[in-house]
Amino acid sequence: MVYRFMSENRGRYTVREMAALFGVSCGAYYRWAKYGVSERRKEADAELADLIRRIQEKHHYRYGSPRVKEELLNSYGKRVSHKKVARLMREHGLQAKRRRKFIPTTNSNHGLAVCENILSREFHAERAGQKWVSDITYLRTSGGWVYLTVVLDLYDRKVIGWALSGDMGIGDPSGIPLNRRREPFYRLYRFNQHQCGCQ
Repeated sequence: MVYRFMSENRGRYTVREMAALFGVSCGAYYRWAKYGVSERRKEADAELADLIRRIQEKHHYRYGSPRVKEELLNSYGKRVSHKKVARLMREHGLQAKRRRKFIPTTNSNHGLAVCENILSREFHAERAGQKWVSDITYLRTSGGWVYLTVVLDLYDRKVIGWALSGDMGIGDPSGIPLNRRREPFYRLYRFNQHQCGCQ
């Protein structure tokens, strides 16, 4: 498959460039171009691909080429190079499926009090300090999850206060240091569904 691609694109790229890109030798490409692939090699590759498919099905497509290579040796006694295993996995669509990272989200299935929607999606403010809103998000750091709460003035969308916390329980919103450049006419905080406060 790689050699076929190289053959079809010789007018656009040099053999040396493509060989370096695919991690094959120029000599191997030229041997393939001159003699093709032997029937014995085709059969051996098909047998290996079948074993790799069995391994992937057994482990729910969680194994990458290093673990597949190890399993081929331990379970089937097949000593195969890492490059060959990776090539066969790529050619036969047997790559590992990446597990999605866990992302904590809001849990709406609870009996706790939920803040009233006082703004009713009216996000326009006539003057500074008339409407303040806030929300919380999470940031992944080397030390774990950190929760960031930000307070915005809807008039000009400027951040007028923020706080970091180790958990979602930020507590009383009045504890967030705010830029006192404007006195609020009305403030609405929305920190999460479990804690909210309005002034």
